[in-house]
Amino acid sequence: MPYVITQPCCNDATCVEVCPVDCIRPKPDDPSFTTAEMLYIDPDTCIDCGACADACPVDAIVPADELTPRTARYEQINADYFQRYPLESGWDALGVPEFDPQDGNSRGIASSQSETVRIAIIGAGASACYAADALKARLGDTVEVEMFDRLPTPWGLIRAGVAPDHQGTKRVTDTFRSMNKQAVRLHLNVEIGTHLTHDELMAHHHAVIYANGAAGDRKLGVPGENLPGCHGATAFVAWYNGHPDYAHLKIDLSCERAVIIGNGNVALDIARILVTDPSELAGTDIADYALEALRHSAIREVVLIGRRGPAQAAYTNPELLALGHIRGVDIVVDSEELVLDDRSRALLDDNADPATVLKVQIVEEYAAQKTCTGDKRIVLRYLASPTEVLGHDRVDALDIVHNELAVDENGRLAAAPTDRTETIATGLVLRSIGYRGIAVPGLPPLAQSGALPNIHGRVLGENGVLLPGVYTTGWLKRGPSGGIGTNRHCANETVDMLVEDLAAPRLPSPSHDGQALAALVSERRPEAIDWAGWQAIDEMERYRGQKAGRPRRKIISTAASVAVAQTRSHAVGESE
Repeated sequence: MPYVITQPCCNDATCVEVCPVDCIRPKPDDPSFTTAEMLYIDPDTCIDCGACADACPVDAIVPADELTPRTARYEQINADYFQRYPLESGWDALGVPEFDPQDGNSRGIASSQSETVRIAIIGAGASACYAADALKARLGDTVEVEMFDRLPTPWGLIRAGVAPDHQGTKRVTDTFRSMNKQAVRLHLNVEIGTHLTHDELMAHHHAVIYANGAAGDRKLGVPGENLPGCHGATAFVAWYNGHPDYAHLKIDLSCERAVIIGNGNVALDIARILVTDPSELAGTDIADYALEALRHSAIREVVLIGRRGPAQAAYTNPELLALGHIRGVDIVVDSEELVLDDRSRALLDDNADPATVLKVQIVEEYAAQKTCTGDKRIVLRYLASPTEVLGHDRVDALDIVHNELAVDENGRLAAAPTDRTETIATGLVLRSIGYRGIAVPGLPPLAQSGALPNIHGRVLGENGVLLPGVYTTGWLKRGPSGGIGTNRHCANETVDMLVEDLAAPRLPSPSHDGQALAALVSERRPEAIDWAGWQAIDEMERYRGQKAGRPRRKIISTAASVAVAQTRSHAVGESE
């Protein structure tokens, strides 16, 4: 019985490394890896050994005979991928695997460096943690890693961005727990540009890796989007996840209809949270205040608006499929909006990528469901764009224009407005049209994509010349694309560049050591939190959660987190 990859797949590709018959695709070096919505197992080649399931950090891989009604479709989804992209050779023709799971060295790079190499990593999310793991794998005991994050807790968007009802996805942090104060020195609640400068980091390290993500969001650029009741998805997601910067955000859920502009996975996450029965969210790590607000929410309908058609929608099939399993919620699609243009239809008829074909098929199945039985609903709208957010003191409605698909100057299908318009009554508008990086003090301005200018992770100065010892990884490197696991391959590439520069040698030598850095951090930020402090916070949150039947109850305020971290005791932090 073959194994099957299901919805929680994080694209970490650990499973690829351990598979003895090389039957998992795409692989990290495949051109489609960075854009793949998930990985797939070839059912005809799988030998049912279970190595991939044991390695999976989010428990997304199960035997086919253990699939549930919710996940049963993934057996065919995995098989369909290999119908379109068959394996090039059988398992008995394979040679030595490209990746060695014992040393984690994806390029076979090792260092003969005997001098201690000091590396700073800015950020403590997935990309930062993968970079730290890669450094330790390449350089072993010769490297000292200092990790900085402005928040009082680590894990970045895994903690503050992943939806609370996706607890399985959050388990990927278990793979980072092996980092300890001997391997990585942690400096939480320390902001680069405020408490320490880039130049000071360079003075204390051979290299600095910026992995602080994309915390900003893109604007609609339409009148009225600054009205109360119109929020960015980044803020809303951070609000219900208990991000300390957004805990006091005023979210009015007294209206019956919410409108989300955008149809990526974040938009689907938000829609799902808004209509899910709060009693089901009560067993997650959602922020207490957000759970209470949702219990009193009047929202019964969430409308998602995408500017192009169903074949071009940005969400992935796993997230789209998950909508159909929300208890008491109908998924509504107007079949007239699913009429494909000639180019889209030709794409599907020409044996397009299975994910694109399935994307259209799932939406067509939702459109065919004529009977509505739930008391809430999610409406998927296509070929429409916002033109104005209406209201006086707050949001009252949204004007949209209907689009048609046209070929742009680059030969791609783009949304072009028609003369048909519509007004949708709503009291809550959420824009979910993409994340964007935030400029790093002391470094060049970000590119149009929101990424730091770089070549394979090596950061470029404003004159286009490489900045010695400065690197980047994650969303700040490539723009806001790819899932959690994609950062692993991305970090490996960046660390490969760093190790290559170290061997050249092209890295500058620091003028100060680790003790000098520790003294500087202590002086500038006495409230800094180390590994022991984070462990105290983590233990306290789990303790609070255990009493409430939840995985954790987050400590929201930075001051309360500092208090728990500094006392290392249950005596502090029981209440905020």
